[in-house]
Amino acid sequence: MAAAVRAQESGARVTLIDDNAGAGGQIWRGGSHSIWFEQLRDAKVEMLTGAQVVSGNLGAHTLLLEHAHRPVEVPFDKLILATGARELFLPFPGWTLPGIFGVGGLQALAKSGWPIRGKRVVVAGTGPLLLAVAVYLRRHGAKVTLLAEQADRSAVMNFAFGLLRRREKLTQAAGLQLALTGIRKRYGCWVESAQGDGKLELLRIRQRGRIRLERCDFAAIAYGLCPNIELASLLGCRVNNHIAAPSIDVDEFQQSSIPDIFCAGECTGIGGVELSLIEGEIAGYAACGIFDRASALFMQRSEGKGFANALNATFGLRRELKELPKPETLVCRCEDVSFAHLQEYPSFQAAKLHTRCGMGACQGRICGPAARFLFGWEDASFRPPVLPARIGTLLHGATQVTTRATTQESIKE
Repeated sequence: MAAAVRAQESGARVTLIDDNAGAGGQIWRGGSHSIWFEQLRDAKVEMLTGAQVVSGNLGAHTLLLEHAHRPVEVPFDKLILATGARELFLPFPGWTLPGIFGVGGLQALAKSGWPIRGKRVVVAGTGPLLLAVAVYLRRHGAKVTLLAEQADRSAVMNFAFGLLRRREKLTQAAGLQLALTGIRKRYGCWVESAQGDGKLELLRIRQRGRIRLERCDFAAIAYGLCPNIELASLLGCRVNNHIAAPSIDVDEFQQSSIPDIFCAGECTGIGGVELSLIEGEIAGYAACGIFDRASALFMQRSEGKGFANALNATFGLRRELKELPKPETLVCRCEDVSFAHLQEYPSFQAAKLHTRCGMGACQGRICGPAARFLFGWEDASFRPPVLPARIGTLLHGATQVTTRATTQESIKE
């Protein structure tokens, strides 16, 4: 949204492509409380919502989309990717039981009408998102019985003291803590396993060597976020392969290693909504060649990155989480590949060739980051389609590629 507004006001003709039914992403889904919604309406940006990018042709400067069940090809001179991030899930015994959701996943379902009123919910994993989701679920009638944070209390308290220099963040944190009054909060605490007869009934919780059993109807569990780099990587953008989470490499103006492609937000590294907005503004200005306005935002971005670095250091994953899977625990849920089976292979590519790990419906979006954490594997290369697509859309893409190749050969002749 920020990139589109800044590019449009700089004189560009902008098309905003969003795979959701409306702008705002997961953070502002279905809402209009941000000033950015108003700016987006005033800018009269062309919107293409409910559209998913299937692939891209860098040579032709086009994106292939699936929109309203039909293929659409969109040309571009400059491309700004703000593909966001997804939740990181780590496998543990019983994690495939119905009733276990991602933290943001359960919140998104609740926003869409999923019945949570009166349900006993455990929120677990790591990061400030746990607090926000626990508050949201409680306000909508859920009985949040426990908030389990895997980071140690001392690390979280040190981070909290650092907020004294950031009044707005401190106010937000204080408001969340007040809204959580009465909910048990545990630090250095994580879900070790889940049990139930066909659905979640009981969680086994570990804290400082002690085991607690927690009965619940739903569990919201996620261990932070990992950037969505698939589309940018597919287009050839250089990737920073940090072991924690890979991200797209960009310069000071948010331009990737590929000319005319800019990236902003979580796909360049997890930093939160405020930093994402600033990066979007910089990318919007820079894509239009308005470098003075872009550079005027560098200081704000630097401050945002400082906060993001502190956040990521505080909530880094503990080694004990690597020990959660049992030999029979599924790591690749799509293809039913167990932890023991994957241990036989030295890389994601080898595991993929021999076990089909990462070749299911999610295309490695769940098991890829988990395998990176458990085994230190780098993600395999990405190929189209970026997301599952209809056969007609794939045929359209193949036809366009064949047509261009034939045209180029004719020109050469």
